[in-house]
Amino acid sequence: MRNKVVLWWGRSDIDYSRNRIVRQLFLSFGWKIIDFSPKISAIADIEAYIRLLPKVTLVWVPCFRQRDVSAACRWANNKKVPLVFDPLISAYDKQVWERNKFSEGSKQANKLLEWERTLFQSVDYLIADTDLHATFYVDKMLVDTTKLAILPVGAEESLFSPQDYSRGNNPVRILFYGSYISLQGPEVIAEAVRLYDGPDVEWCFIGDGPLREQVQKSLEGIDGVNFIDWVPYADLAQNIAQADICLGIFGSTEKTRRVIPNKVYQALACARLVITSESEVYPSSLRKSSQSGLFFVPANDAVALANKVAELVTEPDLIIEGHQNALCSYQQYFSNALLKESLLSILKRVEI
Repeated sequence: MRNKVVLWWGRSDIDYSRNRIVRQLFLSFGWKIIDFSPKISAIADIEAYIRLLPKVTLVWVPCFRQRDVSAACRWANNKKVPLVFDPLISAYDKQVWERNKFSEGSKQANKLLEWERTLFQSVDYLIADTDLHATFYVDKMLVDTTKLAILPVGAEESLFSPQDYSRGNNPVRILFYGSYISLQGPEVIAEAVRLYDGPDVEWCFIGDGPLREQVQKSLEGIDGVNFIDWVPYADLAQNIAQADICLGIFGSTEKTRRVIPNKVYQALACARLVITSESEVYPSSLRKSSQSGLFFVPANDAVALANKVAELVTEPDLIIEGHQNALCSYQQYFSNALLKESLLSILKRVEI
């Protein structure tokens, strides 16, 4: 795949983990990446003509950049170059079902839905990070199944690699990091902290976001609870390494059951067990296994989460075994080698 060029179209954050991983995969294939960050997304195709962009093999519109798709499609169609969009999320899903900004069926929600359907249907190929997200794109966005391809999120293995573990911390350290949005269910974690009845533990919360103040206030006066603002992305692995138990997501939103979040991939890659909400988004063999390093609890169930933490804390050998199994699960199901195979398969489908 030498002498191939991908045009990375849009005002994206190239340091976001999904983008970093995809770009590293392209580079590993020997592709050249040309970044095009237009001043105005809606008329970016005009800017592309003015700037005389070079001939490219593929246009890639990265995650969250719905507003860049229309102009990118016009330019790619004119140049007869295939266009792939990797949205990662649905704007409709986020605004209507996650943030509850618009009521389902309202004029605003329907307008947003029609706009996003048009975008998703207009691209040559649409990337989903999970099978359940792909099903959502078919059922809600009415995308033709022939346009869909799956590329899991994964972890950036140059940063998130297996971390040593001996007998752990005393007290056991439990880590949550995230942006405190409803999908993650930080309020469920806070309730689990209040309900927890077991040996002393340390609860470490890293990050900031809409529900941070609510969560922190609800845990005032409880011993062993620490809040840390954002840490540099490159330091996350060190914080994961210092944890005995990592927490995934526990929200009640529809999107919660359709995604495997960054934090789960990253913890598994670091050889750390994870407690997270059960969902069919995970391979059935992982969900059925008692030796996966993943410990599942029902979504939005603080009692189950508190009980699962207590179970692990009282059985230190389960934690050690869980870490070993976590790395095996990552290597078997989610490694960068598997991502590389998935992207190669996608590029072959695009006939590149």
